Amino acid sequence: MLTRARKKAPLSPKKAPLPQAKRKTPLAKPITVLLTDDHALVRQGMRKVLMADALIKIVGEARNGREAVKMARALRPDVILMDIAMPVLNGLEATRQILAANPQARVLMLSAYSDDAYIERMSAIGAAGFLEKTTASELLPQAVRAVKQGQLFFSPAISRRMVRGKNWSQDSGGALKPDGVSLTARETKVVQLAAEGLGNLQIAAILGINSKGVGKHRLQAMDKLNLHETADLTRYALARGIIENRVELKIV
Repeated sequence: MLTRARKKAPLSPKKAPLPQAKRKTPLAKPITVLLTDDHALVRQGMRKVLMADALIKIVGEARNGREAVKMARALRPDVILMDIAMPVLNGLEATRQILAANPQARVLMLSAYSDDAYIERMSAIGAAGFLEKTTASELLPQAVRAVKQGQLFFSPAISRRMVRGKNWSQDSGGALKPDGVSLTARETKVVQLAAEGLGNLQIAAILGINSKGVGKHRLQAMDKLNLHETADLTRYALARGIIENRVELKIV
């Protein structure tokens, strides 16, 4: 007996897998930055460079050290770019106050001067790096990222100076110190008088030696300290307390 072939049920079309919701990659948290400089054009230049980096966000601008202290406390930025030479309150004192209130802040110093006394002083107060203004625009984003990650950052010329010639080390408190730099009592006295604005003949008369001897002590001191001009001697003497800081705001 013939049997009818069963009709096969039509195959149901395969259901296409439901599209999975796209996973959103979490955006990295931007590095917040406070700019501090008393020159509007300098701040404008720094702002332009930093705004080109998508991971850096400028949260404020201060025109002097006092404004920087106030804004740092209110805004709590990750990194503070701090000019040293400013009116009202200089950058070193502002940095001291900012870090006293918030030890986690990372302060990156900027200056036209970069002698060893400056580097030693800024390290002693806890700054995270030092940029020479002549190269700052090229290095700002890199420097901001580095100090945010807990690293120290210095302009290339300063870094080279630290690893050759006058080497640097860290003391027990983490401050950088130039190794092997020790002035004699006579060299220190010559530095003091030169930093106060006296010429070699005047210094010779005070110390009871000839001007050639003064010049010799002066050159030896400057060579030991890796300094090149009388203005550098003045800044060194101020930083080390060899002379009074009555002219500090004009120098730093």
